[in-house]
Amino acid sequence: MTTFTVWKFDDPQGAAHAASIVKNAEGDGLVKLYDHAIVEWPEGESKPKSYGSHEDSAKAGGWGALWGLLIGTLFFLPVVGAAAGAAIGGLSRALSSVGIKHEDLEKLKREITPGTSALFLITERGDFDRLAERFHGVHASLISTNLTEGERDQLLEAFDS
Repeated sequence: MTTFTVWKFDDPQGAAHAASIVKNAEGDGLVKLYDHAIVEWPEGESKPKSYGSHEDSAKAGGWGALWGLLIGTLFFLPVVGAAAGAAIGGLSRALSSVGIKHEDLEKLKREITPGTSALFLITERGDFDRLAERFHGVHASLISTNLTEGERDQLLEAFDS
């Protein structure tokens, strides 16, 4: 099963560090990483910076469009009441078929703030126990996932969040 997860870090560099851990774990066969995007929001900046991997050039356009739509809608549109709400509502309708709900998008917008970073991952199931070992000492919060409640609980337990 393909999963979408978003991890929040309490510093602007945390997501990039975690992405390198995931890439190394993929090289060791612990997880299949389809793509990822990183949002870094240094303290004092008005907007975050974002970038992704797009290592598979055949799929890069699709992933780039997803990240552009998702991250652009969440962080780069004006945050004026009805306009922001309408944009997030439209995005949630577009993403509902992959298990990303309106509430998830609202939570992302609330949680990712100046001084933090986030790692957006699209992965295939992996060996969560062994993958969790790689994250020992990394402090992150799972803020969005399309996993079932049971799978989510298992993931949180594995990562000790």
